[in-house]
Amino acid sequence: MKIDKISERHKQIQRDITVERYRQLNKIGLKNQIVFAGSSLAEQFPINEMLQSLNSEHIIYNRGVSGDKIDDLTGDIETLIFDLAPSKLFINIGSNDIGSEDYNEDILIEKYHMLLQCIKERLPDTIMYVLAYYPVNPNKNAFLSKVEKKFMFANRTNQNIQSINARLEKLCEQMNLAFINVYDVLLGEDGNLENNLTVEGIHLWPDAYIRIYEVLKEYF
Repeated sequence: MKIDKISERHKQIQRDITVERYRQLNKIGLKNQIVFAGSSLAEQFPINEMLQSLNSEHIIYNRGVSGDKIDDLTGDIETLIFDLAPSKLFINIGSNDIGSEDYNEDILIEKYHMLLQCIKERLPDTIMYVLAYYPVNPNKNAFLSKVEKKFMFANRTNQNIQSINARLEKLCEQMNLAFINVYDVLLGEDGNLENNLTVEGIHLWPDAYIRIYEVLKEYF
């Protein structure tokens, strides 16, 4: 078995474990609370630690899954969203779609539309908040090789992100959903994701999530 196939199999096993962990936790989870759903950018949001530190009375379940695309979330939507029947849902999904080799803006919007429509039909009383995609920083000096950086930032550019954010905001307007701009609060003076807020140009340090939390907290 080639190394790349072994790597993909390992990623799939890790994802299956994460989803199963969530499925079991949902058995003791409370319904009608707040849920965060999405990819690693959602999964790595230390929201529960923030809530404890701030003595918040809100209950938030984080159901983000590293590596997920829109199709992945849709495929496991029962576990990741429906099981908890949230009163409020914050979604941040699609960054990995943008980062894929075959990225197509029209297809992403179509898939996101179908996902949001599915949730609206199944959970008509749930208030949904769609988060803007975060900016990136291809100039971040981190542990990535030149080959890795070239691949990771080929389509995941701030130009593409701003373009899809504009279309996503328009889609939310058409669907009467709230679109939350968390793009601007993360920008540095050079127009990229602020250098000290990101691990490798995409994923975020807790300092970045504190800024995002300040934007989101009024919606809790």
